[in-house]
Amino acid sequence: MADTNKKNDLLNSTMSLGDHLEELRTRLVLALLGIGAALIICLFFGKPVIAFIQKPYVDVMGDDAQLQTLGPAEGFTSYVKIALVTGLVFSSPWVFYQLWMFVAAGLYPHEKKYVYFAAPFSAVLFVAGALFFMLIVAPISLSFLVKVNNWLGLKSSWTFPKYISFITTLMLVFGIAFQTPTAIFFLNRTGLVSIEALSRSRKYVILAIVIVAAMATPPDVISQITLAIPLYFLFELGILLSYIANLREKTQNSKRKD
Repeated sequence: MADTNKKNDLLNSTMSLGDHLEELRTRLVLALLGIGAALIICLFFGKPVIAFIQKPYVDVMGDDAQLQTLGPAEGFTSYVKIALVTGLVFSSPWVFYQLWMFVAAGLYPHEKKYVYFAAPFSAVLFVAGALFFMLIVAPISLSFLVKVNNWLGLKSSWTFPKYISFITTLMLVFGIAFQTPTAIFFLNRTGLVSIEALSRSRKYVILAIVIVAAMATPPDVISQITLAIPLYFLFELGILLSYIANLREKTQNSKRKD
């Protein structure tokens, strides 16, 4: 019986290269349409979003602080960039749903059920990562950088485009980095990586996390540490979720045998 189910899974999951490319094209188009719709909406609410993004700067520099532009079009281009990043954050549930549906198209039927857990969890973690940076990391990092400038005898007169680029880039970096538990859980549940292998690789994972944090953030210690520490805890969370899922599956299998 088990062999028959496995053969049926194999037959039902077979897709040609052309089918995969067509599926990829469809999912990309749908994801881009979602991002585009969110972008248009965010263009109408740009000023409240800018106020939210500027809050860490104002908290550090004072209520009278004002960002500058050095070129005629810098304000407009930065405004569009803010709308795009904000639209990506708001449309992330739809984008991650399309991404995981593309992944599911190449899986066996019994593996596809994990996609329905991974898709919403990915979206929640992405938004959580972006907000974690904005609400916690950004004020600490900016304060540190201002103090370094003061110690060097420099005035912190930042331009609007440079500040927006700094904030939006790290929002995306933290959002993507927060996908770690989902990736680990999915790899484990599809049989690609065991919990034992993940547990044995902790020292290598720590080294990789430090390297990734150093490469993905500006060259300030605060940003690197505030990314590296959550990354490690998210790695452990992925292992914990995988362990709970495996334990639950074993319990269900034992009950069926009884």
